[in-house]
Amino acid sequence: MLSKTFGGTVHGVNALLITIEVSISNGSKFFLVGLPDKAIQEARYRIASALKNSSFKMPYKNIVINMAPADIKKEGAAYDLPIAIGIMSASDQVNNTVAAQYLIMGELSLDGKINAIKGALPIAILAKEQGYKGIILPQENIKEAGIVSDLEVLGFEHIFDVIGFLNGTKEIKPYQIDTRKEFYENASHLLHDFSDVKGQENIKRAMEIGASGGHNIIKIGNIYTVSLAHDNEYQKCYITCKS
Repeated sequence: MLSKTFGGTVHGVNALLITIEVSISNGSKFFLVGLPDKAIQEARYRIASALKNSSFKMPYKNIVINMAPADIKKEGAAYDLPIAIGIMSASDQVNNTVAAQYLIMGELSLDGKINAIKGALPIAILAKEQGYKGIILPQENIKEAGIVSDLEVLGFEHIFDVIGFLNGTKEIKPYQIDTRKEFYENASHLLHDFSDVKGQENIKRAMEIGASGGHNIIKIGNIYTVSLAHDNEYQKCYITCKS
């Protein structure tokens, strides 16, 4: 049987859709194609252990997994969860119709726990742009992905709960965040302050000027550039950063 699940890969600040196709037939071999790196090739062992320790079965048949587009290199263990769900769908253990409505990402531990991933925000933006109902990802990433409006952000800690949700045996409410409220509540809770920086007075002054006037600041190498607007003309202030 053939199933499809969907994930994403981050290129720069943008994300690209990755389709994970899983075909199961008679036999006993495992093939993973589509330019996966070493971490993805090792996913079969994490997935098999995670499913076994979650009271599910890894089908011992011919399993062919293609990650499309096949000409783009895929990296990292964040594809563990969509590959696992694809295998479960192709073996009729998960409702593929429901799974196909979500973009899925997450790294699996051997006990089935879902670990945090990188790039949750651009992948969530991709899910919205591609018209998916929502995104399924680790619980630790829901605040980052929750910034995207009009998208169901579902966070899970264990693959057992993901499968339960997709099969309709477990209910979960989408994570919602009031970005304006969060901004104002945390505007004054800063981890660092200029008083913590020793020296660098000229750089701190340049950044204070830029921040107070709402100007742009860009750092190139060891040069800070502050664009200052005055009488409808822009002036640039160059300050050398002492390392």
